Amino acid sequence: MIHILKMVAQRLALGVFILFVVSVIIFMAVELLPGDFVDAILGQAATEATVEAFRYQLGLDRPAYIRYFEWLGDIFQGDLGYSFRAQRPIDDLVLLRLYNTLFLAAYAAAIAVPIALLFGVLAAMYRNSFFDRTVNVVALIAISSPEFLAAYILIFVFAVQLGWFPTLAQVSIDMEFGERLRVLLLPAVTLTLVTMAHMMRMTRASIINLLSHPYIEMARLKGMSNRRIIVRHALPNAIAPIVNVVAINLAYMIVGVVVVEVVFVYPGLGQLLVDSVSNRDMPVVQIACLIFAVTYISLNLLADICSVLSNPRLLHPR
Repeated sequence: MIHILKMVAQRLALGVFILFVVSVIIFMAVELLPGDFVDAILGQAATEATVEAFRYQLGLDRPAYIRYFEWLGDIFQGDLGYSFRAQRPIDDLVLLRLYNTLFLAAYAAAIAVPIALLFGVLAAMYRNSFFDRTVNVVALIAISSPEFLAAYILIFVFAVQLGWFPTLAQVSIDMEFGERLRVLLLPAVTLTLVTMAHMMRMTRASIINLLSHPYIEMARLKGMSNRRIIVRHALPNAIAPIVNVVAINLAYMIVGVVVVEVVFVYPGLGQLLVDSVSNRDMPVVQIACLIFAVTYISLNLLADICSVLSNPRLLHPR
């Protein structure tokens, strides 16, 4: 138990350090973006005195390192800052958008994870068969296809030609749950096609790797069926790598939804990030990037901990 707590504390400390480094990179990258919010708002006709007064009002006249530590201190106190463009607290802008993004990612994960595990197990059971080769070819095509291409194909077929789903994923707070699922099916399937292939191939590779171990050979000599060997013996021991790849793909579903949200004009955090970059609303850009970074680091940290807990050799090192 002490070893587990020590391991978790070490992983948490490493995650906090990485997050600090990422926050510095985010702040510096946003500072280096071309264009200026003040010039974009006031225009070229503004006088120098007006520009300086506006920059002083927004706090942009201070050195970057001072603004960074003030920004970091405000975040630790729960204050995400103030949007330049909307003239309102960033909390009001981000919370609903974050909920929409998490809902879409959870919807896609509920489709992708069971299908990926099922097809991965079946491909391992019928290795080198026509089914296995077909699944691998489809997975390679899905991995090689960018999100926007899959999204446009789905829109053209199922929204434009067949008319089964809307072309835009417009949702509202008072929308019924069933209607929300229908509207978001095409974006969720787009994310599923991109991420499911990775999880399926990792599941297949992990199980096939375990099938060559001596205890599997012993089970075969005892007359156990191939299906029972995989389900009862191979699959439980393949949990660690499968959990890793599932967590990484879940993180990608949340962080990588930017393209999907832009294509479907979905009011999520990714769409807010793109709009804020276009409007030079730097505080919103920084917070959105930081939320994505926290999500990705947290899920990778969770995957690391789950891998250790599910592997007795790592759980009880000699």
